Amino acid sequence: GNQRNTHIGLYDLQTKQNEHLYMFEKNLHIISCSINSERTLLAVSFCQYTEEERASQLLQSVSKYLTLLIEIHPINNVRVLKAVDSCVRVQFLYPVEGRNTSRESRLLLVSEDKYIEQFDIHVVAEEEHKVVIQKSGQLPRAKVVDDVVWAQWDMMEQRLFYIVPKESKSTLRCVQFYPDENFNSILESHLDITVNYTQLKLVNFGYDYCRDQDVASKSLNLQVFTSKAGGLCVCCSLVSDIPHEIIYSIYFLHKGYNKTFTVSLERTKSHQLKEVAFMNLDYYVAAYLPGQFLHLLNIQHPDLLCYSLFLTGEDARIDALQNSSIRSPWVSAVLDCNTGNLYNVSISDSALLQFLQKSKQDSERLAALHCALLYLQHTEDLEMQIIQWISENLSTCHSFDLIQEFIIASLYCRMCPETQNLDKLLPYTSLHDWTGVVPGVICGTDIISLPVLEFQNSKGNFWVKLNSNLESVKYAEPHLHYHSNMLRREWRNLSEEYFFGLLFCSFWDFCLFTNQREERRTTAYLRNIFENAKRYVFLLYLTLLIARLVPLFEEEDYQQQLLIGLMVAQLKDHLMRHLQYVGKKKIDQIVLDYVANLLNLVHRIMKEVWRKYQLHSCIFYFDERGSAGEFAVFHIMSRILEAANGMCMPLPPGFHTLHLGLGVRCLPLHTLLHYIDNGVLQLTETCVRKLLKDLDDTEQNEKLKLSIVMRLPEALGQKVLQYWNHPINANLMARKYVKRLLDKLGNRQCSRPIPERLSPVEFLPLNYLMNMLAEIENQGVHPYEKQDHVNARFVEETALKHTVALLGLKYS
Repeated sequence: GNQRNTHIGLYDLQTKQNEHLYMFEKNLHIISCSINSERTLLAVSFCQYTEEERASQLLQSVSKYLTLLIEIHPINNVRVLKAVDSCVRVQFLYPVEGRNTSRESRLLLVSEDKYIEQFDIHVVAEEEHKVVIQKSGQLPRAKVVDDVVWAQWDMMEQRLFYIVPKESKSTLRCVQFYPDENFNSILESHLDITVNYTQLKLVNFGYDYCRDQDVASKSLNLQVFTSKAGGLCVCCSLVSDIPHEIIYSIYFLHKGYNKTFTVSLERTKSHQLKEVAFMNLDYYVAAYLPGQFLHLLNIQHPDLLCYSLFLTGEDARIDALQNSSIRSPWVSAVLDCNTGNLYNVSISDSALLQFLQKSKQDSERLAALHCALLYLQHTEDLEMQIIQWISENLSTCHSFDLIQEFIIASLYCRMCPETQNLDKLLPYTSLHDWTGVVPGVICGTDIISLPVLEFQNSKGNFWVKLNSNLESVKYAEPHLHYHSNMLRREWRNLSEEYFFGLLFCSFWDFCLFTNQREERRTTAYLRNIFENAKRYVFLLYLTLLIARLVPLFEEEDYQQQLLIGLMVAQLKDHLMRHLQYVGKKKIDQIVLDYVANLLNLVHRIMKEVWRKYQLHSCIFYFDERGSAGEFAVFHIMSRILEAANGMCMPLPPGFHTLHLGLGVRCLPLHTLLHYIDNGVLQLTETCVRKLLKDLDDTEQNEKLKLSIVMRLPEALGQKVLQYWNHPINANLMARKYVKRLLDKLGNRQCSRPIPERLSPVEFLPLNYLMNMLAEIENQGVHPYEKQDHVNARFVEETALKHTVALLGLKYS
C-alpha cells in the first residue's frame, strides 16, 4: 500500500476482483500464506527482518521467522504457531467440495528443518457467520514426516509427495489427506535419484522468488505428476558434463520403467541453457526448454517412442512462456515464477492439425495422429480433417498403415472412457514395436521396481486405477490386449475348409455341410455366429439410412457376416476372462458398440472420401467409364481393404460390391482380371448380376462378361448366369448341366433309353444323349431342382444352336 502497509487479498476468478482479507501495518516479506475453506482463518509466515537489520539492531534474541494463525471473520485474535530461525511454509487442507461447514480446520506446516507437521484447529461459533479459535491451550498437532529433503503438494487431490534419503537411493512416499480422517501413508517407491540433502526443496507450497531461486540452484529439478487414468510419473532433469546437452528422466511408476532422454542442442550459448520445465497435461507430460524444444510424452502408452511428440523451432513455442522458471501446480496449469502469472495450458487444435499436415517423418505423423485423437475433442469436424489428410497421404508413411492406426486409435478413444480397465484389453495401435528414431534425441530405458501401494489405506478413483495399472504390469500387460491372430487363424480355417466352396449357398445348407464334414462344429455354434453378425449389420444399416451418400447395398455378405460373428465371439471371450465383475450384459453391449463403431468408422472414411471427390450416391452403372474422382476413390477403397485384411477386420456389407463396381468402371480389362485373380476384387452376386443384365453384348462387353463368368465360383455361377441371355452362356450352362447330371448319376444304373424322337434333326448321338438325360431326369437325379428351365430339352436346343452357328447355317 501507499503507507508501506502489507495487504493480503484473495483473487476471485469469476469477478476478477481481490477480496481484502487482512492488513499488516508495516512492510513485510511474506514467505507463505493460506486461508481455510470457510475463509475464517488465515495462516501467514513471514520474515521479521533481514540479515542487515539483524546486524545493525542487535536482534539476536528475536526469531527471524514468524508463523501466525489469524482469525479474520471477524478480525480478532492472532496466535503464534512458530517463532524460529528457519523458514516455514503453511498450507490449509481442503475438504471435498459440498461438505458441510466444518468446526475444524487442519493446517500443514513445512519447516526448512526438514519436517512437516499437521495442526488441528477447532473453532466455535459466537454469532452468525462469526467463529473464533477454541481457547484450549496448545493446538493439537501431529508429525507427518521427518528427515524430508523434497516435498510436493497436490492441492487438487490433497496429497503430499515427499522424498526421504535411504542408503544409496531415495525413497518417494505419498501421504493422502482425507476430509474426515487422519492422514494415511499410501505409496512408497525407490528411485535411483541423487537428491541434494543440504537444503529442502519444495514444490507447490507457494513461491518465494529469492529463496526458491537459491534452492533451485543447489537442488534437483523434480516434480511428480498424476493422471485421471491412474498414471504416476516422476520427472527430473539431470546434470550433464557435456556442453549443449540436456538430460532428463521420466519415471513411469505405473508401468515399471523409466526413460532417460539426452537432447543435443545446436548453436546455443552455454549461458542460455536453463533447467527443463515439466508440465502436466493429464494424458501427456511435457518437458519444455524455451527456445529449444517441447517434448510431449504419452503417459498411457510410453513404451513406444513414436507416441511421443518432439517439437523444435517455432512448433515448440508456447505463447507467453519465454523462460524456464515454470511450475505446474495442477493439471493443465502453469505458474510463471518470474512474473507471478498463472496460465491455463492446452494443446492447440489448429496447431496440432497443421503440424500433422506438414510433418515429414513417420514418427511425427504417428505421434500427432494419436495426440489429435486422444487429446482433442472427438468431433465430426476433427474426424473429417484427419480423414481428408489420410486420403491425401496414403503412400507417404512407410513404417505403419495410416488407415489401420486411425481406426484402432479412434476405437480405443471412443470405447475406453466408458468402462474401467477396458484400456488394458483393447488394442491401441497396429504396431508391435518401433525401430524408428527421433532426430537429435537419444533414449535409454531401464526397468525399475514397482511402487508398493498400501491399498487398504487408499480411497478414491486415482488409487484404484493406479492399483489396476500396477496389477496389469505384474501380469505382462502387452499380452492382455486383444489381438487378431487367433481370429485370423479361425477365419482362415473356416474359409479354406468350407466357406469359399459354399460361399453363396444358403446358411442352412452351410450348416448341413459342416455337420457332415466335421463333428466338432455344431449347427448351433454357427447359427449363433451368424445371428450375432446380423445384429451388428442391422445397427450399421440404421446409420446408413440416415445418410446414404455412399451407395452401400443391403445384401447377404456371408464372408463378412462370418468374420463379424467370429470377432464378436472371440472379443466376448477375451473380455469375459478379464472383466468378470462387469457382467455378461455389459460385456455384450461393449462388444456390440465396438463392432458397430468399427463398421461405422469404415463407412465414415468412405463417406468423407465420397464427398471430397463429389461422387453421386447412385454411381453404380457400367455404361460409361469412371472419372478421375472415381479412380481416386477406388484406390482408397483398395487401401481400406488392404488395411482390413492386415487386421482381420470386417467391412460393411456391400463394400466388395461397390469396390468391384468401381473397378469395372475404372480399370482396363487385363488389370481388372489381375485384381480379381489376386483377391483384391471379389466377385459378388449383386455386382455380377447387374453387370450381366445392364451391359449390352458388344464385342468388348462380351469379352468382359465371359472373363467374369469363367472366374465365378460354381455356386455363384448357378445363381447369376441365368441373367445373361447369350449363346455362349447358354452353351456353358448346358455343358455344366450335363457334367453335373452325369456326375450325380455315379455308379447308378440307367435303363436303356427308349428310342424316341426328341428332335427333328436326325443326329443319332444327340438323340441318344437327350434320351439318356431325359431318363435320368425321370429317375429324379436332378442337380438344379430350383432351376426348371435347365433340362434335357434346353441342352438339346443349345447344342443345335451351337452346331448350326459353327456350320454357318440358319436355325429355324
